[in-house]
Parts: sequence; C-alpha cells; structure tokens
Amino acid sequence: MIYGSFAQYYDELFDEQLYSKWAQYVQENTSTGGQLLDLAGGAGRLGVLLAQAGYQVTDADLSDEMLALASNHALAANIKLQLVQANMLDLTALGSFNTITCFADSLCYLRDLTEVEQVFQQVQQHLVDGGIFLFDMITPYQTDVVYPGFMYNYQSEDQHRYFLWSSYQNDDVEHGVIHELSFFNRLRNGNYQRLAETHFERSYLRQQIVKALQQTGFKKVEVSSDFGHGKLNAQTTRWFFKCQKGE
Repeated sequence: MIYGSFAQYYDELFDEQLYSKWAQYVQENTSTGGQLLDLAGGAGRLGVLLAQAGYQVTDADLSDEMLALASNHALAANIKLQLVQANMLDLTALGSFNTITCFADSLCYLRDLTEVEQVFQQVQQHLVDGGIFLFDMITPYQTDVVYPGFMYNYQSEDQHRYFLWSSYQNDDVEHGVIHELSFFNRLRNGNYQRLAETHFERSYLRQQIVKALQQTGFKKVEVSSDFGHGKLNAQTTRWFFKCQKGE
C-alpha cells in the first residue's frame, strides 16, 4: 500500500507550500463552498485548508493510516472533514459532489491508462451537472528526463531521522519511473529502524489524457502548468487539468 508503512513520516516531510498552492488553484477555478471530494486526500492537509475556505470536504484515501492523520489534523484545526476509506477506481458508495480533486500526481500511481480512464468514469458519475474536476499529473519530461538518477537525502536537526529517496527509469514501462524510499528512525537504544517502500509511477502523452477525459464525457478540458498560471512547453514537468461535466 502506498505510504502505508510510514504515513506519518511522509506527512511530516511533505512541502506544506504545495498544499497552499493547490488550495489556491481550487479556489480560483471553482465556486467557494459546496460539496468537494478530494481523492487520494491522504493526511487531509489540503482538505483542512479547503474546509477553512468554506468547502464541505470529503477526504477519500486508500490508506487508513493516512486517514487517521487526517482526523488528527482536522481536530487540531477545529474543522469537520468527512473521512472515507476508498479506492478511487470504485466510488459507488459515495454521493454527488460539486467539485472533485486529485493532486500530487496520484493518478500516475495507477497501473495503466485503462485504470486512469476508469477513475475518470467514476468521477464523471459522481459530479453534479456543471461540476468541476481538478487534477494534476507529471509529464513524460518529468519521468524520462528529470527523475532518472534523481536523489534526495534528508537528516533531521536532532539526527534522529533520515530519509533517502532515489529514482530511476522503469525500462519495462513507457514513461515509467521507480522510486526507492527509505526512512531511518533512531530508537531509544541508539539503533535505527529502517522502513522502506518502492513506488511505481508512469506518465502519458497529454493527448492520451485529454482523449480519455473526452471519452468519459468531459466536454470542456483545460490544461495548464504552474498551478494554472503557466503555459505548456517541452520542459513542463506537471500538467494541471480543469474539466467540467456537461450540463
């Protein structure tokens, strides 16, 4: 399960500025308020910001560890989040929403384009007429050029925690990348506990994603970069999609 074994460590290390940028992107592209579903919402940090902005937020995630953190963050912020453990491939248990979001390239963790399109179908079925679907995905430039050979090391100030991240190209998957993640947590006896996970991501051609969205009924699709403020070019590393369900 992605981020299953070290959800807390991931939550602590994630760049909080990204949550603020995603929240701003949502507010700039939707009407404030209404029912909002955040798919792969994880620890709920974005959900908390959106709830504070006036949205009625449902945080859906596959990881119960992440949802437990989301409950803590909501309690600390004194706001209400609806928490649901769900696979984005099957949202039949959920109701209808004015806005559905899915960020942090979560769709890139799916097995293939067929599963991506399945999520689009699920989203289409759970949006009200005129509802907005907002999501991001990393580009082939990110998977093929930026990530191969990428390394990141982190050491906490007290030297009790270390994080090692290395990425390399997945030769078995077109536009695929493999991330090796390891956390080392110092125990009271001075030894270190190692937690490790391997993540697989893949990207697709932009035309493939747009076609999949159109095939599932999204008539209006806008694609941008830089949280909706940038133009697309050959070095774009992340796409932002704004899709509206036809009335």
